Amino acid sequence: MTKVKADARIDGARRLVVKIGSALLVDEATGTLHRRWLESLAEDVAAARRRGTEVILVSSGAIAVGRRHLSLPAGKLKLEEKQAAAATGQIRLAHAYQETLAHHGISVAQVLLTLDDTEERRRHLNARGTLATLLRLGVVPVINENDTVATAEIRFGDNDRLAARVAAMISADTLVLLSDIDGLYTADPRRDPAATLVREVRSLTPEIEAMAGAAPPGYSSGGMVTKLAAARVAMAAGCRMAIADGRHLHPLESLRDGGLCTWFLPAGEPLTLRKAWIAGSLGPEGSLGVDDGAVAALKAGKSLLPAGVVTVAGNFDRGDAVRVLDGKGREVARGLSAYSAADAAAIKGHKSREIEALLGYRGRDEMIHRDDLVLL
Repeated sequence: MTKVKADARIDGARRLVVKIGSALLVDEATGTLHRRWLESLAEDVAAARRRGTEVILVSSGAIAVGRRHLSLPAGKLKLEEKQAAAATGQIRLAHAYQETLAHHGISVAQVLLTLDDTEERRRHLNARGTLATLLRLGVVPVINENDTVATAEIRFGDNDRLAARVAAMISADTLVLLSDIDGLYTADPRRDPAATLVREVRSLTPEIEAMAGAAPPGYSSGGMVTKLAAARVAMAAGCRMAIADGRHLHPLESLRDGGLCTWFLPAGEPLTLRKAWIAGSLGPEGSLGVDDGAVAALKAGKSLLPAGVVTVAGNFDRGDAVRVLDGKGREVARGLSAYSAADAAAIKGHKSREIEALLGYRGRDEMIHRDDLVLL
């Protein structure tokens, strides 16, 4: 079998999101953490960071840890019992990550999200900004589903889609779903000896989606279905995704060495697709008129600063799309404003260091960051 080159998938990752299934992290019978496995994952994370890769972890396991600590009975739990288990399990889970990664000099931050946080625009922007700041400061965010307040995630047990939404939200280029399966098969290998592992998927065709219905234990019903749903989200955002068996030690290094998995490969890069979305899919809510110096800076690949803004028009909020107009009223760019129309009007023409004095809070230095802007 031909190995996948490490640098083609993992080594080349700029920003890597890793989703960790509950069965990998927690002994379901005792509710205790698989410490040796977690230590090996921490070693993999440290190795990835030494290669220059930013790493975000999306972890399950809080309910499994908490239910045993609370001595809740085996079997199906009531919703409120699951939420209580999550509340106590989160603390232990976060501490385990903090303690294990600290051995490698890595700081950890816990971030609790729900799918709604990735869909509602204001919450999306706030979460994206927080995660970007943590990564810039060299921290590994550990994202957990906020089971104490969410109900849909608990009912469906679905962190795969949450991980994909996080990957899309922060423009990650690589997503790895670590589970107790090693990828997508052409058929159920328990019943069909000719079933083979699909090594690469470049399009989620009806034939590929049909494969999710025939699966060995662990794939059952929603298992592979939700993973393909995650793949659809990731690929649309320009993020490649792998489904890999994480049960052995050093799961990321194994994947790096060409271990068995299924790779879902998008047609474009994260930033390219994001900018295409900004340029073609968002209706502008207003406009910013800029001077010639700002136009030149934008063409040189720089962000739009308040100092270069001359006029503000429209009634837009932070995160809305706006047109960027030159001195003759021609649209030269389009982007997502870091400020509302009122705040943009207050800081236009001013230096970034003056923002806090003018607005009473310290926002971003840029009116539109270059990652949120596309030249036309």
